[in-house]
Amino acid sequence: MSQDALQSRIARLERIIEISRSINSTLNLPRLLHQILAAAQELTHTEACSIILRDRKSGVLRFEATIGARSQEVRSLVVPLDGSIAGWVVQNNRPVVVHNVRNDPRFYRKVDQEVGFETRSILAVPLSVRGKPIGVLEVLNKEGGERFTEEDVETLMALADQAAVAIENAVLFQQSDLVADLVHEMRTPLTSIIGYARMIQRDDVSEDDRKSFARTIEREAARLSRMASDFLELARLESGRAFPVREEVSLKSLAAEAIALLRPQAEAKQIALIEEVPDDLPTLLGDPQRLHQVLVNLVGNGVKYCRPGDRVTIGARVEGDEVLVYVSDTGPGIPPSAQEHLFERFYRLPRTEEDVEGTGLGLAITRRIVEAHGGRIWVKSDVGKGTTFYLTLPLRREAGPSSSSRR
Repeated sequence: MSQDALQSRIARLERIIEISRSINSTLNLPRLLHQILAAAQELTHTEACSIILRDRKSGVLRFEATIGARSQEVRSLVVPLDGSIAGWVVQNNRPVVVHNVRNDPRFYRKVDQEVGFETRSILAVPLSVRGKPIGVLEVLNKEGGERFTEEDVETLMALADQAAVAIENAVLFQQSDLVADLVHEMRTPLTSIIGYARMIQRDDVSEDDRKSFARTIEREAARLSRMASDFLELARLESGRAFPVREEVSLKSLAAEAIALLRPQAEAKQIALIEEVPDDLPTLLGDPQRLHQVLVNLVGNGVKYCRPGDRVTIGARVEGDEVLVYVSDTGPGIPPSAQEHLFERFYRLPRTEEDVEGTGLGLAITRRIVEAHGGRIWVKSDVGKGTTFYLTLPLRREAGPSSSSRR
């Protein structure tokens, strides 16, 4: 090995050590995945890269993060274990280099067909923890049309060794953190159930009180059930594995369905529901059930917190390459000190715990759904004047000319 080649290899390994320190300093999974992909792209000088992880229960391979392609359209796509390069890497726990994907029968073409990306060459290495593959790190298309080298394989393998451990730690931390939050929140309704269950057995309790205690137990048990359901939903969303469905979605139809569902509650409180979604609003590509859940959560919150005579409006408009959706109400508004916490898990507005039922997970779930669709969500509110939630969703983009297709 020449002196220049040796120095280059040493510099590369030093850079990997530096990157390793960085990726092992965060337990935020989305941020970690982005850091790994940015490092992989930098070290291998490639056009795009992806992380594909294996579901712990089903064994399915699914894209978790990408750089250089249409990341939102790629994310959540399933890759078969048989008939894909990523599947071969996982099953054999070995790296693979394909200089021309058109000539490799393992190449899975559906992804490129879905997003209009042209994969020409690929280097894929396993992400393994204690010898067990948890996924695949891929880099695509060397810049300038160059071929992948042994140095590229060595570099990406070294990065993958560090990345796999960091990903495993982040996933475990995320799960334990969420469980700890749930256990903490369950204490209040459980305490009520235990307390009233004991009181209902006392001989000196009147029949009216006994019925009242039974209703309280039923209400708190129902709250626990909703909390468990919402918790499982949030856990799926935070794991990134909750979006196997990608269909054409009409926001006009979803808005009408949300209003129809919530109209009885609104009429009971004398609250008007108004729909302002244009008939010619373009369709989106996404999960219709999850997006319906978003609109129901936001409109439902407006109905819960508004007063008789208030109104809740849902509307949308195109802004650039996105659709801006808004749900506004004329209710009491949200104090600035509370607005920054609205999307946190189990957060409830001050002084509403006894007045408004809920698990405190609705807006956290809503945010995860919106972000998983490539959008963002925020709130604007003035005390005494009302509240508006805004969210953006990317417009469906037509795929470019189809050529070779990916994985």
